[in-house]
Amino acid sequence: MNSATTPDPRAGRAATLVVACLGVFVAYLPVTTVSVSLPAIQRALGASTSELSWVSDAFVLPMAALILTTGVLGDVYGRKKVFQAGMAFCALGAAISLLSGSVQALWVGQAVSGVGAAALLPTTLALISHAVPDHRERGKFIGFWAMSLTAPLAVGPLIAGALLEHAAWRWIFLLPIPASAVLLAVAAFRLPDSRAPHGRRLDWPGQITAAVAVTALVYGVIEGGAGGFGEPAVITALALGAVAAVAFVLVELRSPSPMLDPALFRSPAFTATALVAMVSFLGLIGFFFVLSLYFGLVQHLSTMQAALRLVLVSGTSLVAGLPVGRLMHRISPRVLITSGLVLIAAALLAMTGVDAGTSYASLAWRLVLLGLGMGAVLTPMTASAVSAAPFHLAGMAAAGNNAIRQVGGALGPAVLG
Repeated sequence: MNSATTPDPRAGRAATLVVACLGVFVAYLPVTTVSVSLPAIQRALGASTSELSWVSDAFVLPMAALILTTGVLGDVYGRKKVFQAGMAFCALGAAISLLSGSVQALWVGQAVSGVGAAALLPTTLALISHAVPDHRERGKFIGFWAMSLTAPLAVGPLIAGALLEHAAWRWIFLLPIPASAVLLAVAAFRLPDSRAPHGRRLDWPGQITAAVAVTALVYGVIEGGAGGFGEPAVITALALGAVAAVAFVLVELRSPSPMLDPALFRSPAFTATALVAMVSFLGLIGFFFVLSLYFGLVQHLSTMQAALRLVLVSGTSLVAGLPVGRLMHRISPRVLITSGLVLIAAALLAMTGVDAGTSYASLAWRLVLLGLGMGAVLTPMTASAVSAAPFHLAGMAAAGNNAIRQVGGALGPAVLG
């Protein structure tokens, strides 16, 4: 009788994995549906290259600035509540973007969606870490999570390409609305809640200094690239970002409940994976931004033709991610990450040789090579960051790694665009 009424922990773990992975998929869908649609958005709204950079960065910037705070909110008030709030923001942001009639309104919608993504990325990873406390088994589940993060990069361009063959660019924002609503309902009944086992408090001084540092830095880089780094506004922004970054470090060192515990950086594994996360996403998101403009404005391809080329990167990364997750039990994550970075560097170096007349075949092997490198990096990078932290700091480690990753993603279009 008792066995019949005792909840099966495996069922709760499966529900957590499915809901968390689908949530990440929906949260990250705007990254590539928007990237591949940038030429169409530019034509429809008459946006400049700098304004297009902000279409991408309006999503990534709040995600980078708030991801640490949402990780703490989940630890304090419950990760299920933060997950549901994140899905609600994703739906609201997509609705605003769908109805937008100007590039400025599109920025607002993207920013709201970015807030939702900020809530979902650390929360879903922390939910999985709590559901699977054994770090040896956890790697496999984080591999599924990483694949769900990569899947929108593969599927998003195809969705956008198919829609733009028959409809206006704004309809790329339709899918996240019903998907978020369904996940909200499923989470209410099926998602187990969890919190950090040790008491944590909101670190408002840390949150404010972190948000100012990230926002000022990204703004300075974007506007500096567009109008020159000698402009007074750019110099002011970069100086403000540097001061705020120093203030953040000092605040966290003295805080009794830091948003990002400096002790995490005493772990070489966490520090190394954080650096790899920032550099790899700077290259990946910046690469998607530049390549989308290259396909649309230089090679004059349709959105679907561009999507079929971009999917070579993300699709290869997605396929490569599954065996990499299994290999982590046999091969050191350090070896996998290093091998992946070498492949990424080789692919990006090879990409410097493309021009307006580069054929599909000549471009394809470069894109596949880049996808293999990303697939070899993403899963071991995430698993190493979480496993390097004590169990009670899993949520903080997940949020910290994601925040640093998104800072790189925000800088990508600015640096490479």
